[in-house]
Amino acid sequence: MKVVKLETRPIEVALQEPIISALGPIETCGVVVVRLHTSEGVIGENLVFTLNNRRTAVLHRMVDELADLVVGQDAGHIGAFWARAWKDMNFFGQKGIPVMGMSAIDGALWDAAAKAAGLPLYRMLGGAQDRVPAYHSGGLWLHRSIDQLARDAQTMVEQGFRAVKMRLGSSDPMVDIRRVRAVREAIGPDVKLMADANQGLNEAQAIRLGRMLEEYQLAWFEEPLPAWDLEGVARVAAALDTPIASGETEYARYGFRRMIELRSADVLMPDLQRSGGVSEFVRIANMAAAYDIPVSSHLFPELSIQVLGGLSNATFLEYMPWFSDLYQERLEFEDGMAIVPQRPGWGFTFDMERIAHLEARSR
Repeated sequence: MKVVKLETRPIEVALQEPIISALGPIETCGVVVVRLHTSEGVIGENLVFTLNNRRTAVLHRMVDELADLVVGQDAGHIGAFWARAWKDMNFFGQKGIPVMGMSAIDGALWDAAAKAAGLPLYRMLGGAQDRVPAYHSGGLWLHRSIDQLARDAQTMVEQGFRAVKMRLGSSDPMVDIRRVRAVREAIGPDVKLMADANQGLNEAQAIRLGRMLEEYQLAWFEEPLPAWDLEGVARVAAALDTPIASGETEYARYGFRRMIELRSADVLMPDLQRSGGVSEFVRIANMAAAYDIPVSSHLFPELSIQVLGGLSNATFLEYMPWFSDLYQERLEFEDGMAIVPQRPGWGFTFDMERIAHLEARSR
């Protein structure tokens, strides 16, 4: 089975409502839809995205520029594609847009391979679990008032979630404390609560706030410092009892190896787009397993669920339904767990009518 064509389409997806985190406001996403056609008629699908549709054309062009490394090649030799692309990107640097472009094609190749085998992807990866604990990450943003936070958190629990995540980001730590207290009181002591600073603090602020948050029994304190300050976040992790989660902004196994060496995080959070696709996500997770470090996912719930299902050290799926309307199928939950689809490949297929509509609007 050979790759005969790589089809890409840029679209813009509006969020249900504008959101605000420490990174700033987000209103839309620019999405590059990828469909990889094979000689046997199997189509592998994937997507990558930008925030607020900025630089989407650059990401789109990067994916297209990598087509010559995969078209005409054996669709099942995914490791060979990854190695070719990694070497090819050396001059441009093996972080950022080049890795995102690689991830787009890598994921499409895995989807095609699993579809050709008639297996859900998680079984292709070894099959460790057919359901994964999920936390709702699609709300509890900085622009919500304390009353709104409490109501939203209660609604998430009523929907069956046993874990939720909120955002931090005030210059006054007492503001964040009051917000965390309100959510904890709303959900009770038995529901897990994560808090994400979205890289908005410095080291002293993170340690001070982290110590004040200890009494609220956070499941983790996420990205307290800028992603590049691995040494600083390691000192934060050492100073706090609350676990530190990080990694969504890190690239490839070499970046995560450094995180492990420095003990910068108690939970690693590879992102399917920035880590290097399915291939590299699995390598990172297996490396983490050698140190008994758990992994969680970042975004892409419909796709990440299959990868997490193949990993014994996967602990949580982040449920952020930004792109759920692009698929024909819906992610299913039961007792706070996300159920790994048993359909071949990702188990989710693009709604091409919906995508064509968004494509026309984006022109």
